[in-house]
Amino acid sequence: MKKLVLVLLVAVCGLIFHPFSINAKDWYFKPAKNNQPATTEPEYEELLKKYDGIYIGDTSKKELFLTFDNGYEAGYTAGILDTLKKEKVPAAFFVTGHYISDQPGLVKRMVKEGHIVGNHSWGHPDLSKISDAKYKEELAKLKVRYMKLTGDRQMAYLRPPRGTFSERSLKLGQSEGYIDVFWSAAYRDWVRDDQHGADYAYEHIMNRIHPGAIILLHTVSRDNAQALPRVIHDLKKQGYRFRSLDDLMAEKHLPSSFR
Repeated sequence: MKKLVLVLLVAVCGLIFHPFSINAKDWYFKPAKNNQPATTEPEYEELLKKYDGIYIGDTSKKELFLTFDNGYEAGYTAGILDTLKKEKVPAAFFVTGHYISDQPGLVKRMVKEGHIVGNHSWGHPDLSKISDAKYKEELAKLKVRYMKLTGDRQMAYLRPPRGTFSERSLKLGQSEGYIDVFWSAAYRDWVRDDQHGADYAYEHIMNRIHPGAIILLHTVSRDNAQALPRVIHDLKKQGYRFRSLDDLMAEKHLPSSFR
């Protein structure tokens, strides 16, 4: 009996301290073999469809969408931008409040060179566990700083920190004018002190590639920065084309007769 009371107390306390975390979910994708398209939970598919979120492009086309998360700068983003400029590849960079405050020059360069800058929240909280008011504040604070820095008033894409979300957070993002962007190709690349070399990154990235992939990479990875030129070169040789999230969304909302 005491054990049951303790379990119930813990559950109730969890709801008290995290009243917004009910039905919180961690983004999940299942890689397929032989570079076939990844999948996710049917429930997640339905939620993204309902709230205009995305995690994958058109899997019938050899198109790729390159995205980066920028929580803080480790010295590799400038080199990544150099590679993208040389290869004429568009990308989306999801930045935090720390990043935009610490690296305004790099953010301005992203915009100048035609890349998308997306909202990764101001303080990188779990968006499924904060109040509606705090959620809106997290996104608005980042967007205001971005507009003041770049003069660009468009910020259409949101990547939830750590990939945690709920139906409530997806609905809030949509109501604030954002498209939630998840991913269908990624690997464990965000641990700065756990790097294994360019070949390691190359193999892990290439093994997850598939038609229509939205690729997530972290700019804190030295391995990613070093592998990126070879990754892009070899994928182009395989017939892949790198496109912008804007292209993906434009086609998504076109009538089928115009595609």
